[in-house]
Amino acid sequence: MTFSSDTDPDFTDEFCGFLQHYVSNVDAAELLLLLARSPRSRWEARDIKAQLATTALTEADVQRSLDILQQGSIVARDPDRRFVYQPSPAHDAYIETLARLYDERPVTLFRVIYALRDARIKTFADAFRLRR
Repeated sequence: MTFSSDTDPDFTDEFCGFLQHYVSNVDAAELLLLLARSPRSRWEARDIKAQLATTALTEADVQRSLDILQQGSIVARDPDRRFVYQPSPAHDAYIETLARLYDERPVTLFRVIYALRDARIKTFADAFRLRR
């Protein structure tokens, strides 16, 4: 399943690439939005987990999401090893789109997030298929 501005102007190729790279599931989207909505707050993984509605999310899941966001310079660690959101023109527009879609079109957004994740998994699995 491919989403692009050809089928839905909200889901540009660039935005979908951002989702595929940084937002592997709905919990990761909620985590990112929590941080972006509190840009001056400094967070420990356990504090983030406590703020998120889901009980299925473990502290290790939160840490993995934070590590991915840190690699993309979306969050940083302060001297006390707490995470802080780093506003940047490079990703702020995508996060604004994510927030708007989360509020206005959550079902479509969730479907896209999981379709993109499944596409990445399929591509990875296909790399190991034997060719005849």
